[in-house]
Amino acid sequence: MSVRAFFQAATVEDASPPYDNIHLKVFYPAKMSGGELEENRGIVSADPQRAPFKVVIFFNGINCGPEQYQWLAVKLAERGLVVVTFSWIAENLPGMVALTPGIDIKMSVPSMYGKGATASALLTLLKTLERLQLEGVLAGLLDLDHIILGGHSAGGRVAIESADPKFFSQVVAAFAYGAHTAAGQQLGYEAGTILPLPDSLPLLLIGGTCDGVIAKSSHRYGVTWEQATTPMMRTFQEAIAGGRGDSYLLILEGANHFSVSYPFDDTTGRPFLDFPTTQPPEQLRHLIAETIGLFIDAHVFHQTTALEALNQMLVSQNSAIASFERK
Repeated sequence: MSVRAFFQAATVEDASPPYDNIHLKVFYPAKMSGGELEENRGIVSADPQRAPFKVVIFFNGINCGPEQYQWLAVKLAERGLVVVTFSWIAENLPGMVALTPGIDIKMSVPSMYGKGATASALLTLLKTLERLQLEGVLAGLLDLDHIILGGHSAGGRVAIESADPKFFSQVVAAFAYGAHTAAGQQLGYEAGTILPLPDSLPLLLIGGTCDGVIAKSSHRYGVTWEQATTPMMRTFQEAIAGGRGDSYLLILEGANHFSVSYPFDDTTGRPFLDFPTTQPPEQLRHLIAETIGLFIDAHVFHQTTALEALNQMLVSQNSAIASFERK
């Protein structure tokens, strides 16, 4: 299958200039036709046989460029999804200008947490998708009633915290890599607090045993993690009740905080905190993409074969899987 992408720009209505612009890259299943627009302007039609397209919105980690997740976007688009990555430079914290997934701090404090989405970019992204449904190569081809939220690190956190139909009825599932819901003491929480998740939609959490960024950030939460995976495991155990069989925690043996990003960029963010991987990076990325794809196929497309394959992974002897749980 051919995968193509195009760019869009949008304005965040409640943000102040110059930090009120988001730039999107939208990946989609394409079908080459040899037409005039294709030859002269590089505009390739979407493959209508795969439509209507369910949509994944992917939230990057702080100071992690969206191009680091293009490999994953392409893999998911090959499965018949439209995938949106974006770039937003903003001042989420006073004096800290960064490439951000969009973190709504006011919705993260104790008095407001759980009352609304923490993903401050989400409303703008959803409005942009509505516009794309009306014009351009994806006009009339989007399934805007089935939107999946995904992300990495802080972007993964806002994705899973915002995946609640009470906030946005069109969101139907969420996944995250290297994310947890430990509560920062600087926001007013007690040490060691794990915040609850909406727990109303299918959820996939993925992490690695060599996540040095999480392991070396425990002071933010007033604790010392026993192991790098502790806050992710506690999030799965304490932040959701489960009971539907559609919530998963996959811990990858030898994966680190940036195993989901490629090509690796060590010039921004905090990659210097990370531990080395102990498994081939390409093998880890393959497993990440395959698990996310099966999760979406099973719980959004409701494909029986995908659910069976996902369940088989729960009992597999793959050396790259440290643990895989469902509840």
